[in-house]
Amino acid sequence: MTPDLLNRREVLQKSALGFGSLALADLLAAERSSLGGSPKLPARAKRVIFLCQSGGPSQLDLYDPKPLLKEKHGEQLPKEVRGNQRLSTMSGNQSSIPLAGSPFQFAQHGQSGQWFSEILPHTAKIADDLCIVKNMYTEAINHGPAVTYLQTGSQIAGRPSMGAWLQYGLGSSNNNLPSFVVLTTQGKGGQPLLSRFWGSGFLPSEYQGVRFRSGKAPVLYLNNPPGVSNTSRRLLLDRLAELHQHQHGMAPEAALQDRIKQYEMAFNMQASVPEVVDLKDETEATFELYGKDSKTPGTFAANCLMARRLAERGVKFIQLYHQGWDQHGGLKGGLQKQCRETDQASAALVTDLKQRGLLEDTLVIWGGEFGRTNYSQGKLNGSNFGRDHHPRCFTMWMAGGGVKPGFSFGQTDDYGYNLVDKSGAPISPDKHKYHEDAVHIHDLQATILHLLGLDHTTLTYKFQGRHFRLTDVHGHVVTPILS
Repeated sequence: MTPDLLNRREVLQKSALGFGSLALADLLAAERSSLGGSPKLPARAKRVIFLCQSGGPSQLDLYDPKPLLKEKHGEQLPKEVRGNQRLSTMSGNQSSIPLAGSPFQFAQHGQSGQWFSEILPHTAKIADDLCIVKNMYTEAINHGPAVTYLQTGSQIAGRPSMGAWLQYGLGSSNNNLPSFVVLTTQGKGGQPLLSRFWGSGFLPSEYQGVRFRSGKAPVLYLNNPPGVSNTSRRLLLDRLAELHQHQHGMAPEAALQDRIKQYEMAFNMQASVPEVVDLKDETEATFELYGKDSKTPGTFAANCLMARRLAERGVKFIQLYHQGWDQHGGLKGGLQKQCRETDQASAALVTDLKQRGLLEDTLVIWGGEFGRTNYSQGKLNGSNFGRDHHPRCFTMWMAGGGVKPGFSFGQTDDYGYNLVDKSGAPISPDKHKYHEDAVHIHDLQATILHLLGLDHTTLTYKFQGRHFRLTDVHGHVVTPILS
């Protein structure tokens, strides 16, 4: 081979009796460093089902009632309440910022007395199973950065997603299904769902989420091409593995081993995926529990049922995305539609897991990337209005997996605009971080990792010269919500 055709590795191999290649191998190994032998914590959960409500559900119309807003409906948002918070470009230039009370009625439910909107009748029935966190906050004010932040710990694209970190930290105990599966409601409009939300970033590609779709091919490019039998596919993979092993022996590179593992997983999934997506063994009682939509592939209800099936089969991180929560206008009708599509199935999933003895070690999470404003975006016309993005406070709920059932944590002020501490005193936005009564995105991530037996400060990966982590570089476990 002529010198001008040598690649970098070959140059290093041939330089200084090959010592250059040893240095390169050491660098490559460092880039892929693992937990460094750090001990795992006692795990309360074995798996996570994250019901991602894309668009920012309005906490003020679902979980966090504010009678004062109804009293002052149409009045201007007081300057002392807003402070110097930036508004999005969609409402930042409004000359009028009128307060908007919820068009829905609220009531307390269960022995725990948790508050729910009238448009969440099914979720209200499982009030005593839920841990409702009302003091979430984020710095991101637009959808793309906010969802990226929620899923990867950074507003900037390129970091590994939460599911990828979990699979990296916990490993896989299932040879037939991925450890990280993503399901999306089909036919929904709204903010786009991007593959970076379930990507592996700088982690090896084997840790990225696998998206299951409805229809004849749940996983793209999984089925054999026409005319290719499983026997032929097996022979092809065996020969290909031999070639990769030969190449790996000449120039060790972990990416080759990753590729072999992915080929084998894909082959095994040809049998396991059709079985898990076939709902014919589910009873009519189960379909009734999840709702009539559960028989229609690609609906949120069908995906919730699918999530339970995946959990039963050892999948560690299951993420459902449901778009359409971005009610900048027509909030009343929009929220009613969203709740009709998600309320029954969300509650059914918790109930079903509980009935099967799976809820105890399954952490179910429901929520979006931020909340909605207490004022109307645009003109306020009776109950016909919308709400803008509001990162300063919003609500999520969790169930099972080591969190307190029938428990509500955190509170917002009477205007539903700012976080307050246990005494009701406002928490200054510049004091949110590390405040025990404020739950940042990184705090949520740290708590999820903790419940699965991982320390968020030691789950690291060395990339480009430094160690990265999901909660880079802030966050604490929210101990008050742990059971």
